Amino acid sequence: MTKTSDTSAPGGADAARPASGHGRAARSDEERRKWRAFAVCVGVAALTILDLSKVNVGLPSIEASLGAGPTALQLIVAGYALAFGLSLVPSGRLGDLKSRRMMFVIGLTSFTVASLLCALAPTIELLVAARILQGVAAGIQMPQVLGLIQELFQGKERGRAFGFFGAIIGVSTAFGPTLGGLLIAIGGPEDGWRLLFWMNIPLGLIAIFFALKLLPKTRTASNGHNELDLFGIVLLGLTIFTLMLPFVLTTGQGDDPLRWLFLIGFVAFGAAFVWWEQRYKARGKSPVVHFSLFSLASYRNGTLIATVYFCALPATFLLTTLYLQQGLGLEPVYAGMVTIPFALTSAVAAFYGGRLVDRFGRSLVVLGLILVAVGFVALLLAAVLTPRDITPYAMGIGMLIAGTGGGFVISPHPTLPLAEGPARWAAPPARWDRWVSAPARPSARRLRARRSTRSSPGPGERRAPTSTSTTRPTATGSSSRSPWCPWRSCSG
Repeated sequence: MTKTSDTSAPGGADAARPASGHGRAARSDEERRKWRAFAVCVGVAALTILDLSKVNVGLPSIEASLGAGPTALQLIVAGYALAFGLSLVPSGRLGDLKSRRMMFVIGLTSFTVASLLCALAPTIELLVAARILQGVAAGIQMPQVLGLIQELFQGKERGRAFGFFGAIIGVSTAFGPTLGGLLIAIGGPEDGWRLLFWMNIPLGLIAIFFALKLLPKTRTASNGHNELDLFGIVLLGLTIFTLMLPFVLTTGQGDDPLRWLFLIGFVAFGAAFVWWEQRYKARGKSPVVHFSLFSLASYRNGTLIATVYFCALPATFLLTTLYLQQGLGLEPVYAGMVTIPFALTSAVAAFYGGRLVDRFGRSLVVLGLILVAVGFVALLLAAVLTPRDITPYAMGIGMLIAGTGGGFVISPHPTLPLAEGPARWAAPPARWDRWVSAPARPSARRLRARRSTRSSPGPGERRAPTSTSTTRPTATGSSSRSPWCPWRSCSG
């Protein structure tokens, strides 16, 4: 009986097996790198949001410790938001042109230094100044977080990533007051507020270390527009400043009515900004804001929803914590606990919302907005109609409903408005190969050989017919909407 040899021929299945295993290992390593970088991004975003919400419960303590008046207390909260808004767009643009990693580290380092200045501030004036610097630093790092997530993930994986992002942001927003109240209880009613800022320093140093180690050393590919529209940035800054300043100066106690004249400047600077940006683009340059993005209904509607939602949410938390402390006389830690139901339900809803966004699209956001509105109405009715002894518990029920809706808004929302935009405006990373391991990237020669092998017919075979049409994203105004855009109004 003749024994057959089981030695495989060179280039057979056995030879291909190690190569495919090596490719799987490389892809697995790439996935781990992406999710580690994602963890750094959302950790820093959580630190930024925590700093905004936890300071709310510290305002009465700051007032007693430093003798702050209503205007100064308003600036501690609103000045942070104003500085954040002013630095957001130019920092995002610099991240696009230079390096998101570099801008991320600059913003995080500045945020840590500003937190140290806040913790050591001996007077209310220095605290307000340091708090404004904190807002600038937060505005530098936050657009890099969103840009890096947008770069790291594609398709359904991006929805999953934004699901995690929304869950963590929701938890940070709602747990901030509870954490702030706990720190004040530990540090004492007079100087406990300083712990709110001391907490940021070790966390910031740890985040800087991991950012330098784990974030990809990439920059967006050059598309021929590497200039920075400095005059446009100045006009945009003046537009935002003159819009927000009258509201920042509104305290309800002897406010100067002339502050509303700043809104005239808002109209003038806003018109000048639009005119300049259109003129700048007509010269073949890249403006600060691409107004053509707003021709996409998905982007336009999403921006409007984000503006309304994120204007209402911080104000609601601020008013709730102040009412519970100064109106009902609760300790800061107990006042902060009322927001815990919002944190828990928003985290769960955001996690599942990121997974369901591809299936349900904008209907998920609409449902979330309805639940947020119902929850906030219940919160208001609980504060006005219920007996004082059960008011905090009744307000917690309203927070629970609103948190569920908030999770369905904050998680799917970034995916929907950006569904069309990045495919046409955002360039892929030009130096991604410095971060992704080499075995995962076949050489151009090997790719051409594979294509040639697949496309070349063997003896006696006929080449399969190929379609001459290629499926591409539909342009704005076409009869069918983009296949990856879940918004029904994406087509125009």
